[in-house]
Amino acid sequence: MIKTFIQLEILKRSRSTSFARSLAIGIFLGFMALLLMGYLLLIGIGMKYIIEEFFSPKNTAEFLNTYLIYFFLFEIIYRYFVQQLPVFSLENFLHLPIPKSGIIHYLLISSFISPLSIIPLLLFGPFAYLEIAPSYGLIASWVWLGSVLLTSWSIHWFMLWFKQRFEDSFVVILVLFAVILLGSGSAYFGWFDIGAFFEPVFTFALEHAVPVVLLALVMVCSYFLCFAFYRQNAYLEDIGEEDPFHSGAASLGFLSKFGMAGEMANLEWKLILRHKKSRTYLTLCFFFLLYGLIFYVNPAYVSQDGFSYLFIFVGMFITGIFMLQYGQLFLSWNSASFDFFLHQRRGLEALVKGKYLLFAGVSVVCFLLSIPYAYFGWDILWIHLATFLFNMGITVHLVIYLALWKPKPMDLNKGAMFNYEGVGIAQFLMIIPMMAAPYVVFLPVAYLGGDYAGLIALGVIGLLGMIAYPKLSDISVQKVLNNRYEISSSFRQEL
Repeated sequence: MIKTFIQLEILKRSRSTSFARSLAIGIFLGFMALLLMGYLLLIGIGMKYIIEEFFSPKNTAEFLNTYLIYFFLFEIIYRYFVQQLPVFSLENFLHLPIPKSGIIHYLLISSFISPLSIIPLLLFGPFAYLEIAPSYGLIASWVWLGSVLLTSWSIHWFMLWFKQRFEDSFVVILVLFAVILLGSGSAYFGWFDIGAFFEPVFTFALEHAVPVVLLALVMVCSYFLCFAFYRQNAYLEDIGEEDPFHSGAASLGFLSKFGMAGEMANLEWKLILRHKKSRTYLTLCFFFLLYGLIFYVNPAYVSQDGFSYLFIFVGMFITGIFMLQYGQLFLSWNSASFDFFLHQRRGLEALVKGKYLLFAGVSVVCFLLSIPYAYFGWDILWIHLATFLFNMGITVHLVIYLALWKPKPMDLNKGAMFNYEGVGIAQFLMIIPMMAAPYVVFLPVAYLGGDYAGLIALGVIGLLGMIAYPKLSDISVQKVLNNRYEISSSFRQEL
């Protein structure tokens, strides 16, 4: 049965019209994965020496055991966003005389075959060999490494259940980040050291095999928790059942005041909330609002005279992250329903202008949420205001116009991480003019009249772009109309 599943998957991929493109992308991603795993292995080999050089602990193994919990908390985060759910077209097999348990076991086991599963081995395997084996013995090193691996693999099965159970809920994401921030923050301020609380578990593994046995049981329990949930919900009627998250309350009724374009913006908002990939982009949009904390609190970027010009890039990123991420796949989001808009009177014009409205609305929210950055100085607020106006008046038109160069179809129900459907060479190259545009305006004026004159120039150019919105948006609308049949033909290709 497993052999049959593998053969069907191979036939499905090889018979696709996009097989050559998918193969090329797969080879590129495979090369990047090997490169990243090589870096991780180098970090693992040098971990012993890095700890001794920078921290000089009395016992290197116990020191690492104290901070292992933070690695696992970080693993929960990257598995939540990166780890793919085991989707295998269940509706194509559930009606056949195939044991349902066999299908679910195949799904879960195949999901385990991933580079994510060997990250802890690459990081901590060399440390176990170089540090723990000479100090505690070979058996102790295997027991300790086994405890680390079993913990990581337990998280794998738990996150499969967790993501499917809560369906990328915003509340769950906020709770997840709150737990991690509170845990690391309490340790930083000395209130409660969560690392010291879990340290005895892995230190005990250096002397006894009990932890590895208990963690093996935890992994088995997490696997069968995941198996039971998937098996319980693997029914055809459940596959077609509407998610409670997709309720009519998600509608933004005030958009109807903007006519047909507003209705299309409202429809686009529902699309974002109803599909996994677009919801991930929206979630990352609010997550990246914290991007400024990397630069604004770093002394290396603090300037005694004015402000660091790098902050212009940060302001562009924070106030325009949604249009930069979501907008680069401008029409690809509607590839499945593009023919519907094509045959509506002024449907394509309403679709394009509706997206303008949506980008503007989300950017306004991002700007308002970024106002607390004024705590780090009023300069930050003026930078955010200037870059926000520039994004609204200029960047949004650049994003949309560049994204209209040979858009490609994509499946909205697939995850966003490491999924390059809809992405072409334009999406990789468009970041260059978008990031260079504000500096083309800012740098000459700042050189002649000062930093704040450069900010004023950015804001004024942005306001002029907003005033010229009808003319500028018509350029993108006309480009869509001129290429509508070519775009429609490319969207009809099977993914």
